[in-house]
Amino acid sequence: MAEAHQAVAFQFTITPEGIDLQLSYQALNLIYRSGVRSWKKRVSRMRNRVIKGVFPASPSSWLFVAIGILATMYMQSDPSMGLISKIQQHLPLSKCGPISFDQGQTMLSALVFSTLLWLSLILALRFCLKLLLSYHQWMFEQHGRISNTTKIWYYCTTLVRLFSSQKPLLYSYQTSLPHLPVPAIKDTLSRYLESVRPLLEDTQYKRMTDLANQFESNLGNRLQRYLKLKALWATNYVSDWWEEYIYLRSRGPIMVNSNYYGMDFLYVTPTPVQAARAGNTVTALLLYRRKVNREELKPSRVPGTDIPLCAAQCERMFNTTRTPGVETDVLQHWQDSEFVAVYHRGRYFKLWVYRAGRLLSPREIEHQMQKILDDPSPPLPGEEKLGALTSGDRIPWAQTRKQYFSSGVNKRSLDAIERSAFFVTLDTEDQGMEGDDPVGNLDRYAKSLLHGKCYDRWFDKSFSIVIYKNGKSGLNAEHSWADAPTVAHLWEYTLATDAFQLGYTEDGHCRGEVDRSLPHPQRLVWDIPSETQVSSSLAVAQTLADDVDCHVFPFREFGKGRIKKCRISPDAFIQISLQLAYFRDRGGFCLTYEASMTRLFREGRTETVRSCSNESCAFIRALEDGEAEDQCRQLLRRASEKHQNLYRMAMTGAGIDRHLFCLYVVSKYLGVESAFLKEVLSEPWRLSTSQTPVQQMELFDLKNHPDFVSLGGGFGPVADDGYGVSYIIVGEDMINFHVSSKHSCTDTVSNWNQGWSQL
Repeated sequence: MAEAHQAVAFQFTITPEGIDLQLSYQALNLIYRSGVRSWKKRVSRMRNRVIKGVFPASPSSWLFVAIGILATMYMQSDPSMGLISKIQQHLPLSKCGPISFDQGQTMLSALVFSTLLWLSLILALRFCLKLLLSYHQWMFEQHGRISNTTKIWYYCTTLVRLFSSQKPLLYSYQTSLPHLPVPAIKDTLSRYLESVRPLLEDTQYKRMTDLANQFESNLGNRLQRYLKLKALWATNYVSDWWEEYIYLRSRGPIMVNSNYYGMDFLYVTPTPVQAARAGNTVTALLLYRRKVNREELKPSRVPGTDIPLCAAQCERMFNTTRTPGVETDVLQHWQDSEFVAVYHRGRYFKLWVYRAGRLLSPREIEHQMQKILDDPSPPLPGEEKLGALTSGDRIPWAQTRKQYFSSGVNKRSLDAIERSAFFVTLDTEDQGMEGDDPVGNLDRYAKSLLHGKCYDRWFDKSFSIVIYKNGKSGLNAEHSWADAPTVAHLWEYTLATDAFQLGYTEDGHCRGEVDRSLPHPQRLVWDIPSETQVSSSLAVAQTLADDVDCHVFPFREFGKGRIKKCRISPDAFIQISLQLAYFRDRGGFCLTYEASMTRLFREGRTETVRSCSNESCAFIRALEDGEAEDQCRQLLRRASEKHQNLYRMAMTGAGIDRHLFCLYVVSKYLGVESAFLKEVLSEPWRLSTSQTPVQQMELFDLKNHPDFVSLGGGFGPVADDGYGVSYIIVGEDMINFHVSSKHSCTDTVSNWNQGWSQL
């Protein structure tokens, strides 16, 4: 209880001689430094609000405007055309006083006019920037054939950039991003019918066409009016409903079904010391959080351009948890947290990562992690498998939480987990590619990150870090608060900072000194009755985990370098290859989901690219029928161009599925049924795919360090009889695939070497 004594800054006792006051200067110093850190954060937030409030200008630009106005007045010229005199007349005491006072009044009036002019220029620049960011036709221009409109747009963008702040903050562009437009219902239905044409027989297609026409002429336009009304009122007409109805209202397990994972380097483990890897990883994550809080991260942009992307998903990255409810879950976010929650061998710990307002060094965090690893105490009754509550169905977890974790010692311990910056698991197993069976080892590594033992992760946290016994690492992320690119950006920074900036000593330990007076990590205490639903939740989760079949496949035959030499989009090539593989496996085509972002718009999240098109099916049939090579090559190029166009349309707000989803939600609010919408939203995605983007290549020097290759991450299958496929294009010569399916389906198998895929 040393930390408890240190927390008491002063004590006093009443004696016959008077009051005996005893001060703890160490505790007072800790309180003082913590207060200084808190005030620094407040001042930083206030400063950032000012900078964002005047963006795209800078606060210093006011000085230039004021000096310019005063200089022109000094030259006996009135740039305000009489407005300064009007302002002077309305200032208090403007008509009395000595001449020098009148001159002061004139200067004050000029400064007021300068401020108004400056604010007007800011509004004009912001309006121009919003107009420029609303133009997306540049994405559809062919190389070497740029239209005059796009050229003018490019020149205007350059001018705005010249007048803008040179170093925008993370959220500087938020108010300038356009709102997601509502597509015309006729266009959406037309695109939908085109997307399902290769999947339906003629009679089925005619039936769907009749349903679509009936929907458009009757209920569709009514629902569309309500949706346009929401789009006028809300920042984004999709995102809040998508978060609530797709994620938070789902009552099934979020493990496997919703959460996803990210892996460590493929060939390299920076250190075999588990506590040291934890020290550097936790430090790197907290350094990233500091950048987010101070808004020092550069805004993400469309690759190869200066077009910014929405950064709203970063706001709930840390200090966030998903709390269960009977009808719907709730995302809870706290402004700050100075500790992380750690799980090891069935015990939960609260580890403070700040002391006296100072972030602990990596060596100090390693020291604290080692204390946890060396702690011989056994788990308390019911503690070891408590995390299974977060991996099972949501309603039993909500009921158990309300009944047994809403007061007393259980609530305090649960608060420590939920309010932590993030969750850390110190795993007792080894993982990675090393060993006699590298392929099987990677598959086990993927399953470990996706679900673990079903009770040694806290799946409700925004993300959980797993540090294995041999120093390998990974993460598991909850999906409702953000999409994979946001977490991938965090994980790229973490891996690069760990390996290239923080580094390790020759014996594998973290660098830095250790304050030996650090208190021991705090064991969380529980009083868990035997009637809690841990065992039933664990049974549900274990059944789900056992059914998942994962396969990780590093493809080294060729990469994007060779694909680009063929003048074909690498993503389109991979998507068509996946459809070809599915065709060879199942003898037909299926509804194919590829995730695309809509972060060109404010609070944008994702849109679906229906990548199985008439063009891709035509190529695959020609290839399988043994058509001439030139014809197949021409059909492949046509299919690739079609896929790129579909992707661009999804990115620019002209997708299909989010619009139809929102129309369906409106119909439910109005209490009306639509046979068309019900059928569309019940169609299974038997091939669900996603590319993990590499966003910060400058952090990884693959030429000098070719072994530091990222494995990317993956997710579980969306349909019981389908596949989940994630891939990451690494460098010029490698593509890593993560394939998942279910053992319970006899028609699917994830291991490509067993005959599923033939690229």
